[in-house]
Amino acid sequence: MAEFGFNEHHQNEVINYMRFARSKRVLRLKTIDSCFQDLKDSRLVEETFTVDEVTEMLEGLQAVVRGEVETELINTAHTNVLLLRQLFSQAEKFYLKLQTDISELENRELLEQVAEFEKAEFKTTGKKANQESNKPKLAPLNEGGVSELLNKEIARLQEENDRLKARLRTLESQATSALDEKSKVEKALKDLQKIQGDQQLSLQSQEIGSLEDTVAAMKADFQKSLSASEASQKDLQDNLISAKHDLLRVQEQLSLAEKELEKKFQQTAAYRNMKEILTKKNEQIKEIRKRLQKYEPDE
Repeated sequence: MAEFGFNEHHQNEVINYMRFARSKRVLRLKTIDSCFQDLKDSRLVEETFTVDEVTEMLEGLQAVVRGEVETELINTAHTNVLLLRQLFSQAEKFYLKLQTDISELENRELLEQVAEFEKAEFKTTGKKANQESNKPKLAPLNEGGVSELLNKEIARLQEENDRLKARLRTLESQATSALDEKSKVEKALKDLQKIQGDQQLSLQSQEIGSLEDTVAAMKADFQKSLSASEASQKDLQDNLISAKHDLLRVQEQLSLAEKELEKKFQQTAAYRNMKEILTKKNEQIKEIRKRLQKYEPDE
């Protein structure tokens, strides 16, 4: 079984299982042979048979053979489950997880290799009997290959644990160096920020002083402008009052002049003649209206 990668112990276990399966297969074949022999002995006693009789015998034989084959297949499947149970139980006691590939059960190349191995192992009946008498037993859990496998696994895990510890120490050293470097950078950054803050504070104080001087100068200029504006406004108000008084005096003088002029105009001959003409015209208009009213029909 070198092509399967088995060690000597596992090879013996495979041979034991194949011997068990082979014996079960031989026993089941003998049972099938006996079914046919029983049919010959019990039914084939006459020279001729009808079609119905032959059909009946074959159907009965088919049912018996089918039952035997089905029973053997079911028993083989259950037997394989029990074998897997033993293997998985041993693996779980050592916290191992086994995996199977169901597709490999139909690998024709591997099946042919198993068949060749079986022929080589069981080619003679004498060798088979010798192997049956020297049938090895399954090694205890604390002995043999399982213990060796467990020791190898423990050694491998211990070695891996040592590597991880060394790696962890290296990482811790790197982390410590990185933290120290980070602290130095943070301190330098704080010092730089403090220097920049002092410089900014000094510049801000100078700017504030300059702005205060500018505001004071602007305030003084505004006060001067406001005082000049108030003085100018007062002068304008005085001039306005004086102008109003002059205007009233001129208006009064103009009114007196108009009255005097009208009085003088009324006293002239031309005014009196014009007034008499207007009076006569008005009387004529009244007379004409009276005449017109006489000739107008009543409505």
